[in-house]
Amino acid sequence: MRSARTASSATSTRLLLPVLCGSTFMASLDLFVVNVAVDDIGRSFAGSSLGDVSWIINAYAIVYAALLIPAGRWADRVGRKTGFLVGVGLFTVASVACAVSPALWFLVGARCLQAVGAAIMTPASLGLLIVSVPADKRAGAIRLWATTSALAAAAGPVLGGLLVQLSWQWIFVINLPVGIALILLGRSVIQEFRRSESEPMDAFGAVLLALAVGLLAVAIVQGPDWGWGSASVVGTFVAAVLASAVLVWHTRRAEDPIVAPALLRIPSFSRANLAMVTFNVAFAAGLLPTILFMQTAWGYDALRAGLAVAPGPFVVPIFAQLGGRLAPRLRAPRVAALGCLLWAGGLALVALSIGDQPSYAAQILPGWLLAGAGVGLTLPMIVGVATASLPPEWSATGGAIVNVARQIGTVLGVSLVVALLASSSDSGTPHEAFARVLWVSAAASVVAMLVSLVMVRRPASGPAAPAC
Repeated sequence: MRSARTASSATSTRLLLPVLCGSTFMASLDLFVVNVAVDDIGRSFAGSSLGDVSWIINAYAIVYAALLIPAGRWADRVGRKTGFLVGVGLFTVASVACAVSPALWFLVGARCLQAVGAAIMTPASLGLLIVSVPADKRAGAIRLWATTSALAAAAGPVLGGLLVQLSWQWIFVINLPVGIALILLGRSVIQEFRRSESEPMDAFGAVLLALAVGLLAVAIVQGPDWGWGSASVVGTFVAAVLASAVLVWHTRRAEDPIVAPALLRIPSFSRANLAMVTFNVAFAAGLLPTILFMQTAWGYDALRAGLAVAPGPFVVPIFAQLGGRLAPRLRAPRVAALGCLLWAGGLALVALSIGDQPSYAAQILPGWLLAGAGVGLTLPMIVGVATASLPPEWSATGGAIVNVARQIGTVLGVSLVVALLASSSDSGTPHEAFARVLWVSAAASVVAMLVSLVMVRRPASGPAAPAC
């Protein structure tokens, strides 16, 4: 009997990581896979403008960013397993609703529900990983979780391009079998964990936080379309600042605020989140223009462009594993900084190489492989540093903050690309305009490198740096 229980426990442990990583892969993938289907979706709904169709992407990004921290805190309260299963279930049902949408704004609403589910399951999965995996294996598990998320972000255009060949509905239908499998496996292999305190969640703080993050995301996402100096964008930024100010005032007075101030006072946690924002600005500002350049200047279709960026994601897990071996000797901040430098170097090489005449093997591939290596070294290290010092009872909330930082960096990077390409549309050749954007991405990655180097204090002046 004991041996049977031991074998069952070992099986559950082996299945736990694929379940938790599978959920974050699904949520992260959906942020990017829809991009390549926008044209097909727009043609399905006659009379819809490009601005209307863009809300299929924007609504998901805004709701996801706004609800990550409140959803993570809710999962801390009701139980990580409960939150995880609820989030996966809602995401799966909403995906089916997206696939059968009879009208554009029905689809936008279903995408908002998808984002709610993703906002619940993503921090819950990281929180479960932190409390469920033994301490000696936790750093490697966190690296794998972060690598999976990075892989999904870069692989999104590839999978999206393949599925759109069938129909755009398949980018949502594919989530149904995956979601069902995650729920069935999750029920059997995940152990419940919740905070011991019984106080109700800070609902007012949760609303303020969602408003602050959501309004900031709206202003950033809509800035290129509405105009950065327009009353709408300026007013939205002002509203985000006011909501943030009220949140700070409320947090200082609440007995159990939505985000504990002590959490933000952990130096490695705060600095790692700043590194996460800056690197994801560079990541988004490098990935999107590379795809757009191949489609608009070279005439690649969605599938060909997706396959062209695939070599980058292929090297991500290889270098994530290498980073794990380097971290004990070099320390995690230096490994992350090296990855930022590789991303900057890769994008600079592409910027120097691209021309109006297509030559993928000579102009894109070498720099893109170098950039993929940078992602593999950087993102797992940043997530590892951010989560290494989190108390177990705050792991889901802390994981949510990490993902908010990542999402804000992404929307900033995408908005930067749109603004730069719009301002360069009448100056120079297409490859010169895209090259300028890639140089900006490289510069942002250099800033991320500098931030990464100071994520953790040196052992002489503080606690030892995690080797994750």
